[in-house]
Amino acid sequence: MKYISVALFSLLISFSVSAQQTQPAYLEYKTVPAVKLLLADSTGWELKAKLDKNKPLMLVIFSPECDHCKHETEELIKNIDKFKNIQIVMATPLPVYEMREFAEHYNLKKYKNITVGRDYSYILPVYYDVKSLPYHAFYTKDKKLISAFEGTMTVEKMLTQFGKK
Repeated sequence: MKYISVALFSLLISFSVSAQQTQPAYLEYKTVPAVKLLLADSTGWELKAKLDKNKPLMLVIFSPECDHCKHETEELIKNIDKFKNIQIVMATPLPVYEMREFAEHYNLKKYKNITVGRDYSYILPVYYDVKSLPYHAFYTKDKKLISAFEGTMTVEKMLTQFGKK
């Protein structure tokens, strides 16, 4: 009986250690997560289903209150012509009214390649194991993960992820 108890204890410890060493879902699956976003007009938008099949994707998780997110958005729209062949999805877990104010402030609806939505199920922060904002995930046009990055990025560094300058 003593040996069985030791074996079970060892097994539980190994499961616990292996569970702690698992990698975030985005690294395990390397695909765009199935998530529904709530757009500013309160319509639902299914990320995987609505993506442009012929364009790479830059997914940005942001906070409307984050100064780094604001600055990065300003730089992005100043250089939007460099992103014309890239689909940009900006998602936030914060309330719709904050997201709407952010989108209106930067007039994001005028850019056809930018979609702004609320991740009302809080799936993206868990999927990407987000610790700081803004958070970026870059995907090929086939929606395979290129890379992910936490923190502010320059326009040049964003474009480099897609092999552009």
